[in-house]
Amino acid sequence: MPPIRGLRGRPRRRPRELFADRGYDHDIYRRQLRARGITPRIARRGIAHGSGLGRHRWVVERGFAWLHAFKRLRTRYERRGDIHLGLLQLACSLICYRHLPSF
Repeated sequence: MPPIRGLRGRPRRRPRELFADRGYDHDIYRRQLRARGITPRIARRGIAHGSGLGRHRWVVERGFAWLHAFKRLRTRYERRGDIHLGLLQLACSLICYRHLPSF
C-alpha cells in the first residue's frame, strides 16, 4: 500500500479506520482489524439504518457505478488479464478526463 499523506513523521502504511457494510459484521473481522491497529467501522446486523456509514461508502459505490457505465467492464469477456487491466485503466482515465474542469 502506498504511503498515506498526512502529518509529519514516518508516513502511515495502513489506514486508521475501515468502513464496511453489514455483510462483514463478524467478530473475526473486527478482531483481525484491531490486532493490526485499524479501527473497524462496520455496520451492525439487526440494527436500524442510520449509522452514517453510507456517506463514506457512497464514494466507493459511485466509483463502481462510473466503471459499470463501460459495458465491457461490467461483465468480463476477456480471458487475458492484461487486456482487462488495460480496459480498466482506459475507463479510469476517461472518467478522470470527464471530471476535470475544462478551461
